[in-house]
Amino acid sequence: MLTNINPKLPMRDKKITMDFYLNKLGFQLFGSPNYDGYLMVQKDQIQLHFFEFKNLNPDENYGQVYIRTNSIDTVYQTFLDAKVWIHSNGQLENKPWQQREFSILDPDKNLLTFGQSL
Repeated sequence: MLTNINPKLPMRDKKITMDFYLNKLGFQLFGSPNYDGYLMVQKDQIQLHFFEFKNLNPDENYGQVYIRTNSIDTVYQTFLDAKVWIHSNGQLENKPWQQREFSILDPDKNLLTFGQSL
């Protein structure tokens, strides 16, 4: 039986990634931050893992995660208050596929889309 999924996304600089997820998005460290070239963060029931990829070209990064929430408007406002840049093609809106969603890019241009069922 499948019970959970923890996406692994590329990062160029662990300190920058950690700062963004902890201080901008409100995640917390999971496990030890001392793993060489690896980072794990969590918020509520969501856990994201990152592996070091120093030669990553962010403009060629297609890392994407869809994160479901039951409080999309609160998450959106929290990010706005923290001055998180909302993707220009991912503003908060109701989609034809019955989701209310928005998207952001992290420092390595991993796309994070947050959505709630309508």
